[in-house]
Amino acid sequence: MKAVFFETAPWERRFLKRVLAPHRLSVTFVPDPLTDDTLRQAASAEILSVFIYSHLTARLLRRLPRLRFIATRSTGFDHIDLAACRTRQIMVSNVPSYGENTVAEHTFALILALSRNIHKAYVKTIKGDFSLTGLQGFDLKGKTLGVVGAGHIGLHVIKMAKGFGMDVLVYDVQKSPFLSEVLDFRYVPLDTLLSSSDIVSLHVPYLPSTHHLMNRERFKRMKRGALFINTARGGLVDTGALVWALDEGIVSGAGLDVLEGEELVKEERQLLSTDFPKEKLATALRNHILLHRENVVITPHIAFDSKEALQRILETTVANIVGFLGGSPVNAVPGILKSR
Repeated sequence: MKAVFFETAPWERRFLKRVLAPHRLSVTFVPDPLTDDTLRQAASAEILSVFIYSHLTARLLRRLPRLRFIATRSTGFDHIDLAACRTRQIMVSNVPSYGENTVAEHTFALILALSRNIHKAYVKTIKGDFSLTGLQGFDLKGKTLGVVGAGHIGLHVIKMAKGFGMDVLVYDVQKSPFLSEVLDFRYVPLDTLLSSSDIVSLHVPYLPSTHHLMNRERFKRMKRGALFINTARGGLVDTGALVWALDEGIVSGAGLDVLEGEELVKEERQLLSTDFPKEKLATALRNHILLHRENVVITPHIAFDSKEALQRILETTVANIVGFLGGSPVNAVPGILKSR
């Protein structure tokens, strides 16, 4: 059986080659994402493993007639056309948990960078300017953190916030009175959270129902001068609305590990294409505006990227593939395969 891994680093290839050797797979590694240009390397693949920059559209999937199983090395799977997989009965597995603490730690790295002006201090210092002008920050202790989405990552953020002595408000469609009592936080409606929080942090999945969760109307409801943090998915935020909120002073600073259409910022040559959609171009330009604001800290989607978290991703991916080979799939995305 042929398996092809896209978006792989050398150390990942060494690990995967070693642990998959006993399973008699024909394994191919491709350093780049799966695209029209790299598709030929997966033409006869029955197993495919990708990361978030491989967009498995229905059109691409039609060109993989032997494909039976997709193992995405991510928690989210919005880069995969699940409807097309359902039609073809292609099983999909993900990595449901690997870096809850990792992403939560990065969330606080962004919060601290903004609350203590660390990014500004760094730039001044390397220029030889050791003055304190413009660098005064504020304490997290006693401030209110609004956590939108109390899943695995959100709960780790709450625990860390309590370590800083913060009050925590939570908005989630599913509520756990037990966790609320144990971790000492309050569930509130989203509008209440936005209007009462000194810092708002997003930790919800990207779904059709959460697209542009933070739009202009929602930013209008935020407490004036609050910080805004997003380490979840770029599509949760209307980029134009965020730029507006920053211009109006509603949001005093933003910490972003993800951007709407972030692949367009990374692949700037796409911007030069004559058939590039105007709405995507507008989003890309707004992202570039954010990159040059001193009250915005942007990191290149690295919240998950710790040595330990990446190792857990690979271990879970191997378990997913071995489970598929043995007829006992694990971490399967629900609702794709028809019940027998």
